[in-house]
Amino acid sequence: MATNEDARAVAQAKRKNTAHSLLRAARLLNELAVARVRRRPNGESRLRPSHTAVLPHLDLDGTRLTVLAERLGVSKQATSELVTDLESFGMVERRPDPSDGRAKRVCFTALGRKALLDGLALLQSIEDELRQELGARDMAALARVLPKVEEVLARRLQEQDL
Repeated sequence: MATNEDARAVAQAKRKNTAHSLLRAARLLNELAVARVRRRPNGESRLRPSHTAVLPHLDLDGTRLTVLAERLGVSKQATSELVTDLESFGMVERRPDPSDGRAKRVCFTALGRKALLDGLALLQSIEDELRQELGARDMAALARVLPKVEEVLARRLQEQDL
């Protein structure tokens, strides 16, 4: 059983850890965006953060389910369930893979592409709100640094796979 001392040590370590803050900020941003989509008059009320986690990993020309599962870091079965949900929302569909007739690609529908653009606009509005609260200077610094962080992390991950 955790003691108060353990709890204080963990809380302090989390506060000092920039990577933890980045993970938490990403989760909170996703939850806020999903909550706003659900509140919209024509918003998809069944949408969950796990659904939106799929979207950045889906190529515009489609992605095989196995590749999608690998990118998400979850099982093919879990990915298939999320894709089935997104199909029921009308956002994606499974199409034959032109390079392998036996395989399928998960592709955005016209509605899905529109929802993707709407989602990016929603994220921009949240970014604008952050700029209002944090100031243009801090947001500009964040915009400069985050792509560099992504690049370093992607390189480190690729090095792990070698």
